[in-house]
Amino acid sequence: MSSPDPTRRAPHDQPFGPWVQTTLADGWDPEPEAPHPAVAGAARAAAAHRAGLLAALPGRAVVVPSGSAPVRANDTVFGFRPASAYTWLTGDQAEGAVLLLAPDGTATLYLPPTAGPGTLTYVTDRREGALWVGGIPSAATTAQQLEVQVKPRTELAADLAGVPHPRVLGGIETGLGEGDPELARTLDRLRAVKDDWEVDRLAEACAATARGFADVVAELPGLLAAGGRRGERWLEGTFWRRARLEGNDVGYSSIVAAGSNGTSLHWAPVDGDVRPGQLLLADMGVETTSLYTADVTRTFPVDGTWTPVQRRVHDAVREAHLAGIAEVRAGNQFLAAHHAAQWVLADHLHRWGLIAHTADDALHPDLHRPGAGAHRRYTLHSTSHLLGLDVHDCARLDGDEYLSTVLQPGHCLTVEPGLYFQVNDRTVPDELRGIAVRLEDDLVVTDGAARVLSDALPLDADGLSAWMADAQADAQAGARAGAQPRGV
Repeated sequence: MSSPDPTRRAPHDQPFGPWVQTTLADGWDPEPEAPHPAVAGAARAAAAHRAGLLAALPGRAVVVPSGSAPVRANDTVFGFRPASAYTWLTGDQAEGAVLLLAPDGTATLYLPPTAGPGTLTYVTDRREGALWVGGIPSAATTAQQLEVQVKPRTELAADLAGVPHPRVLGGIETGLGEGDPELARTLDRLRAVKDDWEVDRLAEACAATARGFADVVAELPGLLAAGGRRGERWLEGTFWRRARLEGNDVGYSSIVAAGSNGTSLHWAPVDGDVRPGQLLLADMGVETTSLYTADVTRTFPVDGTWTPVQRRVHDAVREAHLAGIAEVRAGNQFLAAHHAAQWVLADHLHRWGLIAHTADDALHPDLHRPGAGAHRRYTLHSTSHLLGLDVHDCARLDGDEYLSTVLQPGHCLTVEPGLYFQVNDRTVPDELRGIAVRLEDDLVVTDGAARVLSDALPLDADGLSAWMADAQADAQAGARAGAQPRGV
């Protein structure tokens, strides 16, 4: 890696004259020491993860890069978020770093250069100058915190030259060509079962997410009073503020959909008005500072009052949701929750007259049988996915292996059935058109009943209305007292 040009500048920067170049590097005290972002227990968990990987793929070194921030526009980039496998194996979050894991278990992190006081680059380089980017822990701090060796990234190429046939995850970052698909699958296979430390991180994410939901609900009365224009964005921003306060960010783009917008599964614009009488479908999750994310959905009436039709749809989804949760237990197939939840939804659709076939016909495994899948017009998506460092975790597993997973303690997954009645669907009666309801919780498999990590949020219609009223009353009381929002 070549040395940075200390006078490198963007087109809009002013040039540095000779005199200022000779003086800018002088007169600086050492940078204040920046703490490493890894939370307690991260080094121990990462060491166990590395040992598990070497046991699964012995005999060859492993190379895993952290990645780099993608370009947003021209010379600006999105906020950096490291590759999940890198963080899982190291506890680290540095951009442009690379892990080299030797067959004997020795772990070395190669960190990109950072220019500190005493160099011109410290002041002038917007990518490597510590004065520009700030908050970078030293190599010594990283090594001590994570209990690994740390070297400059500039030494990686020479060290790799002496490593025979390493397995590489993502060859672009290391210059070694294509990545190793077996390594990618093995990492996701190992990551699918969480240890206690990881489950605790997911529980933290769910607790912060529940507070974020309460923040959103507390905004509704004032938002409605102000007319609700583009209210989805106001509520999205409200939750994002909680995520940034208590964690790293949101774990994925929040879905905040009022009224018929909820019938778009991944409602992307998030720019709709919020009006009384609508349902609000909110699918949101806080990503913790350790990068584990929640993924929770609740659907509730914007003004706290359900119409009979809204309640009927919500109660059907809740019944399906509970049926799915009951099937999340060790020894069951991953798809057991999906089949149970979908059967309940299909049964309601049949009894409401929306599908002519029974639930047994709709869920029949022979997809060529008449009526098989009849319910899917209104349910659309699968009921569960794995959860962890990624919101859709372990996605490098092929579909057959993923779907045939036998649950065991430590598997973390969602249960999220929904019903969606499009405004332009001629098979749907007018009273149902534009109604969308999804309920989603995050679960961890145990030796007994699944532990619902997101159970701080109620599920039943009356419970949701009462919870909304309590959250709004608490916010009003806090505002009168001049208090900060809860959790601040």
